[in-house]
Amino acid sequence: MYLAVVAGGFRRYATYRAATVAGVFTNTVFGLILVYTYLALWNERPDLGGYGPAQAVTYVWLGQALYATLAVQGGGFEIELMERIRTGEIAIDLYRPADLQWWWLAHDLGRSGFQLLGRGVVPFLFGVLVFPVALPGDPLTWFAFLLTVLLAMVVSFAIRYLVALSTFWLLDGTGVMQMLMILGLLCSGMVLPLNVFPGLFGEVVRVLPWAALLQGPADVLMGETGALPVFALQGAWAVALLAAGRLVQSAATRRVVVQGG
Repeated sequence: MYLAVVAGGFRRYATYRAATVAGVFTNTVFGLILVYTYLALWNERPDLGGYGPAQAVTYVWLGQALYATLAVQGGGFEIELMERIRTGEIAIDLYRPADLQWWWLAHDLGRSGFQLLGRGVVPFLFGVLVFPVALPGDPLTWFAFLLTVLLAMVVSFAIRYLVALSTFWLLDGTGVMQMLMILGLLCSGMVLPLNVFPGLFGEVVRVLPWAALLQGPADVLMGETGALPVFALQGAWAVALLAAGRLVQSAATRRVVVQGG
Protein backbone atom coordinates (compact mmCIF):
# COMPACT_ATOMS: atom_id res chain seq x y z
CA MET A 1 0.00 0.00 0.00
CA TYR A 2 2.73 2.46 0.95
CA LEU A 3 4.56 1.82 -2.34
CA ALA A 4 1.35 2.80 -4.10
CA VAL A 5 1.28 6.01 -2.05
CA VAL A 6 4.90 6.73 -3.08
CA ALA A 7 3.93 6.24 -6.74
CA GLY A 8 0.86 8.41 -6.26
CA GLY A 9 2.92 11.21 -4.74
CA PHE A 10 5.33 11.04 -7.68
CA ARG A 11 2.48 11.18 -10.23
CA ARG A 12 0.76 14.01 -8.41
CA TYR A 13 3.74 16.35 -8.66
CA ALA A 14 4.54 15.20 -12.19
CA THR A 15 1.29 16.82 -13.35
CA TYR A 16 2.59 20.32 -12.56
CA ARG A 17 4.72 20.63 -15.68
CA ALA A 18 4.74 24.43 -15.90
CA ALA A 19 5.74 24.73 -12.25
CA THR A 20 8.52 22.19 -12.80
CA VAL A 21 9.92 24.11 -15.78
CA ALA A 22 9.75 27.36 -13.80
CA GLY A 23 11.51 25.65 -10.90
CA VAL A 24 14.30 24.38 -13.15
CA PHE A 25 14.80 27.89 -14.52
CA THR A 26 14.76 29.44 -11.04
CA ASN A 27 17.26 26.96 -9.61
CA THR A 28 19.57 27.46 -12.57
CA VAL A 29 19.50 31.25 -12.24
CA PHE A 30 20.06 31.14 -8.48
CA GLY A 31 22.82 28.61 -9.06
CA LEU A 32 24.60 31.02 -11.40
CA ILE A 33 24.28 33.87 -8.89
CA LEU A 34 25.67 31.73 -6.07
CA VAL A 35 28.48 30.29 -8.20
CA TYR A 36 29.88 33.69 -9.10
CA THR A 37 29.44 34.86 -5.50
CA TYR A 38 31.28 31.79 -4.23
CA LEU A 39 34.05 32.16 -6.81
CA ALA A 40 34.62 35.75 -5.70
CA LEU A 41 34.75 34.62 -2.08
CA TRP A 42 37.02 31.66 -2.79
CA ASN A 43 39.29 33.90 -4.86
CA GLU A 44 40.07 35.73 -1.62
CA ARG A 45 40.14 32.56 0.53
CA PRO A 46 41.14 29.65 -1.77
CA ASP A 47 40.84 26.98 0.95
CA LEU A 48 37.81 28.34 2.79
CA GLY A 49 36.14 25.58 4.80
CA GLY A 50 38.59 23.05 3.41
CA TYR A 51 37.04 23.33 -0.07
CA GLY A 52 38.78 24.37 -3.27
CA PRO A 53 36.98 26.49 -5.89
CA ALA A 54 35.82 23.44 -7.88
CA GLN A 55 34.38 21.88 -4.74
CA ALA A 56 32.61 25.13 -3.86
CA VAL A 57 31.03 25.20 -7.32
CA THR A 58 29.99 21.56 -6.98
CA TYR A 59 28.42 22.36 -3.63
CA VAL A 60 26.33 25.14 -5.18
CA TRP A 61 24.86 22.98 -7.92
CA LEU A 62 24.23 20.11 -5.55
CA GLY A 63 22.37 22.52 -3.29
CA GLN A 64 20.21 23.66 -6.19
CA ALA A 65 19.49 20.03 -7.10
CA LEU A 66 18.43 19.18 -3.55
CA TYR A 67 16.65 22.41 -2.58
CA ALA A 68 13.17 21.37 -3.73
CA THR A 69 13.92 17.66 -3.33
CA LEU A 70 14.38 18.08 0.42
CA ALA A 71 11.96 21.02 0.80
CA VAL A 72 14.71 22.77 2.75
CA GLN A 73 12.45 25.73 3.55
CA GLY A 74 9.21 23.76 3.62
CA GLY A 75 6.61 23.65 0.89
CA GLY A 76 5.91 19.94 0.83
CA PHE A 77 3.18 17.86 2.48
CA GLU A 78 3.27 19.84 5.71
CA ILE A 79 1.16 22.69 4.35
CA GLU A 80 -1.64 20.32 3.37
CA LEU A 81 -1.41 18.41 6.64
CA MET A 82 -1.54 21.63 8.66
CA GLU A 83 -4.70 22.67 6.86
CA ARG A 84 -6.32 19.29 7.43
CA ILE A 85 -5.54 19.56 11.14
CA ARG A 86 -6.89 23.10 11.31
CA THR A 87 -10.18 22.23 9.61
CA GLY A 88 -10.64 18.92 11.39
CA GLU A 89 -10.36 16.81 8.23
CA ILE A 90 -7.53 15.00 9.98
CA ALA A 91 -10.24 12.96 11.74
CA ILE A 92 -10.97 11.26 8.40
CA ASP A 93 -7.28 10.44 7.95
CA LEU A 94 -7.18 8.81 11.37
CA TYR A 95 -10.00 6.45 10.39
CA ARG A 96 -8.09 5.17 7.34
CA PRO A 97 -6.53 1.71 7.55
CA ALA A 98 -3.06 3.22 7.31
CA ASP A 99 -0.64 4.73 9.78
CA LEU A 100 -0.73 8.52 9.57
CA GLN A 101 3.03 9.01 9.82
CA TRP A 102 3.90 6.27 7.35
CA TRP A 103 1.24 7.50 4.91
CA TRP A 104 2.68 11.00 4.77
CA LEU A 105 6.26 9.69 4.68
CA ALA A 106 5.43 7.58 1.62
CA HIS A 107 3.68 10.53 -0.02
CA ASP A 108 6.63 12.83 0.64
CA LEU A 109 9.14 10.31 -0.69
CA GLY A 110 7.18 10.25 -3.94
CA ARG A 111 7.26 14.05 -4.07
CA SER A 112 10.98 14.11 -3.30
CA GLY A 113 11.72 11.54 -5.99
CA PHE A 114 9.97 13.60 -8.63
CA GLN A 115 11.59 16.86 -7.52
CA LEU A 116 15.02 15.23 -7.70
CA LEU A 117 14.49 13.91 -11.22
CA GLY A 118 12.23 16.64 -12.58
CA ARG A 119 13.69 19.74 -11.01
CA GLY A 120 17.11 18.82 -9.63
CA VAL A 121 18.92 16.94 -12.39
CA VAL A 122 18.83 19.62 -15.10
CA PRO A 123 20.41 22.46 -13.06
CA PHE A 124 23.04 20.04 -11.76
CA LEU A 125 23.93 18.85 -15.27
CA PHE A 126 24.05 22.46 -16.45
CA GLY A 127 26.52 23.30 -13.71
CA VAL A 128 28.66 20.24 -14.45
CA LEU A 129 28.84 21.08 -18.16
CA VAL A 130 29.53 24.81 -17.76
CA PHE A 131 31.82 25.02 -14.72
CA PRO A 132 34.79 23.04 -13.40
CA VAL A 133 33.50 20.72 -10.70
CA ALA A 134 34.84 18.05 -8.36
CA LEU A 135 32.95 14.82 -8.97
CA PRO A 136 34.05 11.26 -8.19
CA GLY A 137 34.75 8.60 -10.77
CA ASP A 138 34.09 5.73 -8.39
CA PRO A 139 30.58 4.18 -8.79
CA LEU A 140 30.59 3.17 -5.11
CA THR A 141 30.92 6.81 -4.10
CA TRP A 142 27.92 7.69 -6.23
CA PHE A 143 25.96 4.82 -4.67
CA ALA A 144 26.87 6.00 -1.17
CA PHE A 145 25.87 9.53 -2.14
CA LEU A 146 22.44 8.37 -3.35
CA LEU A 147 21.93 6.55 -0.05
CA THR A 148 22.73 9.76 1.83
CA VAL A 149 20.16 11.60 -0.30
CA LEU A 150 17.53 8.97 0.56
CA LEU A 151 18.32 9.30 4.26
CA ALA A 152 18.23 13.09 3.90
CA MET A 153 14.70 12.78 2.50
CA VAL A 154 13.63 10.88 5.62
CA VAL A 155 15.26 13.40 7.97
CA SER A 156 13.65 16.29 6.09
CA PHE A 157 10.24 14.61 6.34
CA ALA A 158 10.68 13.99 10.07
CA ILE A 159 11.50 17.67 10.73
CA ARG A 160 8.51 18.90 8.75
CA TYR A 161 6.17 16.31 10.25
CA LEU A 162 6.90 17.66 13.72
CA VAL A 163 6.30 21.19 12.44
CA ALA A 164 2.95 20.15 10.95
CA LEU A 165 1.83 18.41 14.16
CA SER A 166 2.31 21.65 16.09
CA THR A 167 -0.94 22.82 14.47
CA PHE A 168 -2.86 20.51 16.81
CA TRP A 169 -2.06 23.04 19.55
CA LEU A 170 -1.36 26.27 17.67
CA LEU A 171 -4.16 25.94 15.05
CA ASP A 172 -2.23 28.40 12.87
CA GLY A 173 1.20 27.16 11.83
CA THR A 174 2.36 30.32 10.05
CA GLY A 175 4.87 31.28 12.72
CA VAL A 176 6.35 27.80 12.95
CA MET A 177 6.65 27.67 9.15
CA GLN A 178 8.54 30.98 9.19
CA MET A 179 10.96 29.54 11.75
CA LEU A 180 11.38 26.43 9.58
CA MET A 181 12.21 28.57 6.55
CA ILE A 182 14.92 30.52 8.40
CA LEU A 183 16.46 27.52 10.13
CA GLY A 184 16.31 25.42 6.98
CA LEU A 185 18.10 28.04 4.90
CA LEU A 186 20.85 28.76 7.43
CA CYS A 187 21.44 25.46 9.20
CA SER A 188 21.31 23.20 6.14
CA GLY A 189 24.23 25.02 4.53
CA MET A 190 22.15 26.32 1.65
CA VAL A 191 23.61 29.82 2.04
CA LEU A 192 27.19 28.75 2.81
CA PRO A 193 28.75 25.35 3.51
CA LEU A 194 28.61 24.58 7.22
CA ASN A 195 32.36 23.93 7.08
CA VAL A 196 33.03 27.65 6.84
CA PHE A 197 31.23 28.54 10.08
CA PRO A 198 33.85 29.13 12.80
CA GLY A 199 34.09 28.23 16.45
CA LEU A 200 31.36 26.85 18.64
CA PHE A 201 28.61 27.95 16.27
CA GLY A 202 30.14 25.89 13.46
CA GLU A 203 30.50 22.85 15.71
CA VAL A 204 26.85 23.08 16.76
CA VAL A 205 25.30 23.50 13.30
CA ARG A 206 27.33 20.58 11.95
CA VAL A 207 25.56 18.17 14.32
CA LEU A 208 22.02 19.56 13.97
CA PRO A 209 19.53 17.56 11.87
CA TRP A 210 19.71 20.08 9.02
CA ALA A 211 23.38 19.16 8.51
CA ALA A 212 22.12 15.78 7.33
CA LEU A 213 20.29 17.38 4.41
CA LEU A 214 22.96 19.01 2.24
CA GLN A 215 26.34 19.14 3.99
CA GLY A 216 26.57 15.40 4.60
CA PRO A 217 25.66 14.27 1.07
CA ALA A 218 27.94 16.95 -0.43
CA ASP A 219 30.96 15.83 1.60
CA VAL A 220 30.37 12.19 0.66
CA LEU A 221 30.08 13.05 -3.03
CA MET A 222 33.26 15.13 -3.02
CA GLY A 223 35.25 12.69 -0.89
CA GLU A 224 35.62 15.06 2.05
CA THR A 225 34.45 12.41 4.50
CA GLY A 226 33.66 8.73 4.58
CA ALA A 227 30.10 7.59 4.10
CA LEU A 228 29.78 5.83 7.48
CA PRO A 229 29.96 8.97 9.69
CA VAL A 230 27.32 10.64 7.51
CA PHE A 231 25.12 7.53 7.58
CA ALA A 232 25.44 7.51 11.37
CA LEU A 233 24.46 11.17 11.70
CA GLN A 234 21.54 10.84 9.31
CA GLY A 235 20.36 7.54 10.76
CA ALA A 236 20.49 8.83 14.34
CA TRP A 237 18.47 11.93 13.49
CA ALA A 238 16.00 9.97 11.35
CA VAL A 239 15.30 7.54 14.20
CA ALA A 240 15.16 10.26 16.87
CA LEU A 241 12.91 12.59 14.90
CA LEU A 242 10.57 9.87 13.66
CA ALA A 243 10.24 8.61 17.23
CA ALA A 244 9.54 12.14 18.43
CA GLY A 245 6.93 12.50 15.70
CA ARG A 246 5.31 9.26 16.83
CA LEU A 247 5.13 10.47 20.44
CA VAL A 248 3.74 13.86 19.46
CA GLN A 249 1.22 12.22 17.13
CA SER A 250 0.09 9.91 19.91
CA ALA A 251 -0.42 12.85 22.27
CA ALA A 252 -2.11 15.03 19.68
CA THR A 253 -4.58 12.53 18.29
CA ARG A 254 -6.08 11.75 21.66
CA ARG A 255 -8.08 14.89 21.10
CA VAL A 256 -8.61 16.45 17.68
CA VAL A 257 -9.05 20.17 18.11
CA VAL A 258 -10.97 22.00 15.37
CA GLN A 259 -10.54 25.73 15.08
CA GLY A 260 -13.74 27.43 16.13
CA GLY A 261 -14.89 24.80 18.65
